Amino acid sequence: MQSFFPALTKIIATLGEKSRSVEVLAASLRAGMSVARFDFSHGEVDYHQATLDNLKEAIMSTNKLCSVMLDTVGPELQVVNKNEQEILLEADATIVLTPVQDKEASASLLPINFHGLAQSVNPGDKIYIGQYLFTGSETTSVWLEVSELRGEEVVCLIKSSGSLKGSLFTLHVSRIRVDLPTLSDSDKDVISKWGVKNKIDFLSLSYTRHAEDVRHAREFLSEVGLSQTQIIAKIENIEGLTHFDEILKEADGIMVSRGNLAMDLPVEKVFLFQKAAIYKCNMAGKPAIVTRVVDSMTNNLRPTRAEATDVANAVLDGCDAILLGAETVRGLYPVEAISMVCKICAEVRAAIKVNAAAIIVFTSTGRTARLIAKYRPTMPVLNVVIPRIISNSIKWTLTGVFEPRQSLLVRGLFPFLPNLTHAADGSRRSNEPVLQAAIDYCKKAGIVKPNDRVAVCQKVGDASVVKILELDA
Repeated sequence: MQSFFPALTKIIATLGEKSRSVEVLAASLRAGMSVARFDFSHGEVDYHQATLDNLKEAIMSTNKLCSVMLDTVGPELQVVNKNEQEILLEADATIVLTPVQDKEASASLLPINFHGLAQSVNPGDKIYIGQYLFTGSETTSVWLEVSELRGEEVVCLIKSSGSLKGSLFTLHVSRIRVDLPTLSDSDKDVISKWGVKNKIDFLSLSYTRHAEDVRHAREFLSEVGLSQTQIIAKIENIEGLTHFDEILKEADGIMVSRGNLAMDLPVEKVFLFQKAAIYKCNMAGKPAIVTRVVDSMTNNLRPTRAEATDVANAVLDGCDAILLGAETVRGLYPVEAISMVCKICAEVRAAIKVNAAAIIVFTSTGRTARLIAKYRPTMPVLNVVIPRIISNSIKWTLTGVFEPRQSLLVRGLFPFLPNLTHAADGSRRSNEPVLQAAIDYCKKAGIVKPNDRVAVCQKVGDASVVKILELDA
């Protein structure tokens, strides 16, 4: 029987035009998607709500759990193309960047959302523009070289030809300080409406630069009633890298945004930061996410050999999850990209797996299960979340709503939700009915078989107990 858990490393898929139908979403869940990322740099609230509604339908049809991640815009510099006409840029031509946003975008003039660009750059600086930033392997991004500063306008020489499509394009300038808030007013509006309505599991905080950014975001989440939402700090520039240790202490997890980092760092240094960041996350017991792994699958059915090796190395380094962006948003093969990355992760797992079956952990907050997963056991850790009803004499609160979905981001951790009958039994001094249900679930999923041993971590009364069970033949 094929295992229900194809790989310990999780797959985060960014949803968009090529991956928002119920059929594609159901196929993505079957292929291994654990977390759905909603990138609010592109698309309006209604667009993302329709996508999420389709995801909920796909979850119901496949009976597979999937958590929701809201990705903020943050202090992202953007080119504004209000008429959404395709803009063709030719190498060696001149183009002007202007902060006057009501001007029409063209091949000679691009309006941007930042008034301080001319004061932040110098002649010779490189500027990258594109829907998903410059990769060198596509024609949807271009790079410019600053040639002249003219008041608030920046005159540039186009260094590579490309085609810009859509209403917004990201603009990135290496090693400059952007004087914009990490959590913008538009981000707060989206969180307070869309995020609260859908009880998001994760907030991906774009362009996190200081620990204070995380603290401010957490305070805002608490204010709007999302105190259980976890914050994933995206490290995207040299400023965030410089303050990495303090950011890690405050955040619930880290996303290594390699596409942007490769523009602030020399390319040959990105892998060193990746390894160091993953190691520090592992030591802290917090999820580490790696991005930009199979860019070529945006237009091709198979990744390159180098990309497949890159995924394997990220897994061996200890990353918890791989994030797919353009590959699933606008790629021609979104399901195949998820499946391929999952297969590579599973192959790495098979190569290092020892003769073990599973660890079953009873928890109400998820903390014990995350601590066990921190030490990277080679077998799956089943996180048995038992709902609890808590009363403060004013109102009743049900715990255990966020915890199962949030475990979908942690490497090797898989949630199991007992049904209401089992949950009621879980209030007794013994959790035997729930344990038997969890073992039956493991058998059905194909991760344990007769005569296998299973480690069980649970509380009996006030004591924490670890016991080893040998399954009947």
